[in-house]
Amino acid sequence: MKDVVISINSIHRYEEGEDEDRIEFTTDGLYHYENGTGYLSYLESEVTGLPGTETVVEIRPDEVVVDRRGSITSRMVFRRGEKNSFQYETPFGMATMGMATKKISHDFNARGGSMTIDYVLDVAHAVVERNRFCIDVRPM
Repeated sequence: MKDVVISINSIHRYEEGEDEDRIEFTTDGLYHYENGTGYLSYLESEVTGLPGTETVVEIRPDEVVVDRRGSITSRMVFRRGEKNSFQYETPFGMATMGMATKKISHDFNARGGSMTIDYVLDVAHAVVERNRFCIDVRPM
């Protein structure tokens, strides 16, 4: 694992036509690349609303897996054109959510890379929000 700088840009839209909520931040993290898969880890902060949570991202050729552990626990698996469900556990309780990946693109190598994922979240088959999640990973 090597030290990296991670830039994250997350865009959330709750209803079509509404303004977007944006979260942009930069943090330090760790990155490793092996056999075509990138491994990224970083600590969430007050900015993301998930303090006390570690996020681990596996960037594989055909999917991206985002594991969160701490104050929030979840495992999201993004595969282009697929819908998956996952458990979202908070100090206030647990919810089962659905996630439909609309678009996913990434370009990672031993130095780092970038990724964009467009997806829709739902609870009980009702759309909660549409999201775009972008990560850029660069050596320190």
